[in-house]
Amino acid sequence: MIQPSTTGYRVEVLENGYTSATYHGPYTGTPTTIGAADGPTTLASSIASQPPNPTATYYNTEGVPLNPLPAPYTPAGGLGTNGSLPRYMVNSDFDFESIALGLYQEWIELDLFHDGLARFTDEEFTVAGLGPEARSLIEFMADQETGHSTLLTNMLGERAPKQCVYNYPYTTVREWVDFMQRLTRFGESGVWGFINHLDSREVGQLLAQSIATEARQQMIFRQMSGLTPMNVWFENGWPQSWAWTMLAQYISYCPENTTRLAWQNFPTLRILNNANINRYSPNDTAQDGSETVGPRIVDPSRSNITGSCQNLNVTGFGCGPAIAHNKSEPLSFPGKKVLFQWDGPGQAVGPNNSYVTSTSAGAPKFVGWSQQLNLTYSPLTVTGNNTGYTYQPEGYVYDSEGIINGTMAIMLTDFDLYVTPFNTSLLNPHIVALGLYQAG
Repeated sequence: MIQPSTTGYRVEVLENGYTSATYHGPYTGTPTTIGAADGPTTLASSIASQPPNPTATYYNTEGVPLNPLPAPYTPAGGLGTNGSLPRYMVNSDFDFESIALGLYQEWIELDLFHDGLARFTDEEFTVAGLGPEARSLIEFMADQETGHSTLLTNMLGERAPKQCVYNYPYTTVREWVDFMQRLTRFGESGVWGFINHLDSREVGQLLAQSIATEARQQMIFRQMSGLTPMNVWFENGWPQSWAWTMLAQYISYCPENTTRLAWQNFPTLRILNNANINRYSPNDTAQDGSETVGPRIVDPSRSNITGSCQNLNVTGFGCGPAIAHNKSEPLSFPGKKVLFQWDGPGQAVGPNNSYVTSTSAGAPKFVGWSQQLNLTYSPLTVTGNNTGYTYQPEGYVYDSEGIINGTMAIMLTDFDLYVTPFNTSLLNPHIVALGLYQAG
């Protein structure tokens, strides 16, 4: 068994015996390597859409098995069902790069969950409505990340990425918890997007058993943030480059010779009036981006505001930690005018500032909203140099379940390409900038 490696950075014991790394801040050196990991050659500029798989023709009109059973109580078909011994290792470059991304995610979660516990005092947790039992639960979730990082390290082998040093945006308990519900959102969705594309079904099996706990973590952090724990019928899957774009912005340093990733880093899309989850009336959120703590994609809502709902004991308006809240005024709604500002490509991001944001898209024309089983579009109105707006669209998955809700990906595109949950990555060449929308 390969044990997960750490950076060797000194760990400091802070509040109540909890430990955290001694430094969480920006990278200040000069990168020695630039750009994403690359292969011997690149065969095409993009992957074109193809017709349906010609062998995908099975349709059962009888309601009973149509083919001979290979064994009693064993219908014909399935993958990995022929009795061969499982091999729990990545089995392609796609597998390696996907699981390596997952390990980068597990490492930051391990550090992040510990950091807030060590950084904030008992009094600060009490003010945020989180007592000793809540802190114990977060500590257990950090312990889960120890197991997850060990699992992914074993499935990758000797070139598994090591733990890095991170740069976090929060200054209060409330912002820490909000940041965690956002970070675990892209951690979970980033896996749902690739898990069924893995060549190794065995790796996919174990990964599913770890990401199921990630989903529970995201729900718990939503509860601790005063958000509705479940407000969608289906969780959304994202391509790896979406998750890496969001994650990389919070990694400062990585140890020398840490395995690099091949995924793309998109330019940042900022939602200037992204609803502040701490507001009594979310629609009163400022329109200039000042109620987000910083300029990075996943930065949380500012918590030290006038008009906070945090300690408000009013049904429909309070937002303190709870099993569930019903909002009398939603965080967002169809028809809401959503204001944007976005970066151009060429920004240094990620570990050691050694990755560069890029896009192959043309001028932005549409806003893509990725949630549940859908990716829907609304027209973008450009108002200036890398600024514009759209109106939140209305749409339904089934019956009365609205498409847009929860913590979700949003992007500017040059084309309204039709994609579905299994081929969303075909949209990547058309993405101008990527953001995170707090819809509910």
